[in-house]
Amino acid sequence: MPMLRSLKDIKGYGLSAQDGDIGRCSDFLFDDQDWAVRYIVADTQKWLPGRKVLISPISIGDADASSRSLSVGLTRDQIKDSPPLDSDAPVSRRYEKAFNQYYDWGGYWGGPSVWGPHLYPRLLNRAQERLREASEKIENNVTLRSVREVMGYAIQATDTDIGHVEDYIVDLGTWIIRYLVIDTRNLLPGGKKVLVSPQWVELVDWRHRKVVVSLTRTHIEKSPEFDPSVPVNRKYETVLYDFYGRPYYW
Repeated sequence: MPMLRSLKDIKGYGLSAQDGDIGRCSDFLFDDQDWAVRYIVADTQKWLPGRKVLISPISIGDADASSRSLSVGLTRDQIKDSPPLDSDAPVSRRYEKAFNQYYDWGGYWGGPSVWGPHLYPRLLNRAQERLREASEKIENNVTLRSVREVMGYAIQATDTDIGHVEDYIVDLGTWIIRYLVIDTRNLLPGGKKVLVSPQWVELVDWRHRKVVVSLTRTHIEKSPEFDPSVPVNRKYETVLYDFYGRPYYW
């Protein structure tokens, strides 16, 4: 069973390296092709002030809900000496290659699955699993987006706007975003929160800050309500997919 959790909740979790704490999760970078979280942006607080530090799910271990922390399979020195990234610069493929080469990891691009040859990012931390990237064009980029940036984007159904993005539900094993949490309270009578799979998204209009979905207002208005206080489980997912008549992802 996947462990599905709210990214809004994971934001603020402490990050524990092998030899001490390094800060907290402040944001997440995802790509809108595979809808996978590629990096956690760490707020290193007083440890590395003024520096933007990325932590890949490749190095993330278990999540501890009781202590609100994620374990990171790296040392503080490894993280401190990793390739620097300008705080205002986008994450380029060139930077990602330097980042992965530094840690001796395989790249998530160029393979048949979400994480290269694998479904799970942790498997890319094995040196023998590194991809052969020498022939790959270095400019072959996928734009990474900030989760914080997309919070609040309008949701456009096939016939009208119906709400806005409030949160994301992520699988902490694969780090795939399984659902967008949509808040409809400003647009639908008796508004509620509902879940929409990224597979039902037709377009993300970055210019107009809008997510277009292949669902009608009526569909969303009558869809199973989402209660943020209750973890998403397979029973709820089955009811949701059956309601929309969509094939299961599992």
